[in-house]
Amino acid sequence: MILQWLAARRRVAPGTGPAAATRAAAGFTLLEVLVVLVILGLLAAVVAGPQIFKYLGTAKSEAAKVQVQQISSALDLYRLEIGRYPTDDEGLTALIAAPSGLTKWAGPYLKKKEAIVDPWGRQFLYKIPGQHGDYDLYTLGADNAQGGTGEDQDITNW
Repeated sequence: MILQWLAARRRVAPGTGPAAATRAAAGFTLLEVLVVLVILGLLAAVVAGPQIFKYLGTAKSEAAKVQVQQISSALDLYRLEIGRYPTDDEGLTALIAAPSGLTKWAGPYLKKKEAIVDPWGRQFLYKIPGQHGDYDLYTLGADNAQGGTGEDQDITNW
């Protein structure tokens, strides 16, 4: 009886017997795992997608507010050292590179040119004298037009 069993066992190709079938059923194939990942991705996009886009949208406005505060601080430091704010002609680049003829300039007050560019890729607007204070510093938001709400709202220092 044992000899018959051994003879039958030798005729079965390696890896195709009952033990191999049990091992194959114990795990998942790569295709099954990929299908599950695609389904989970689709569910996440449908359920969480709108919320994520809402936060991504407000992130640019929040970044612009922080940038306005940083530039305002740099302008105040510039005024302390030079005795005045940069002129309209000098603009915000006076915070990065010394304007000609200034001997008291101890900058740079901002390290990179990107610091004076808003999150939408446009340079912050600077007016001196300002209508709302010593100077006006602002960006017009995503729509690049005055007014607006949400991402289109103006971000100002006043």
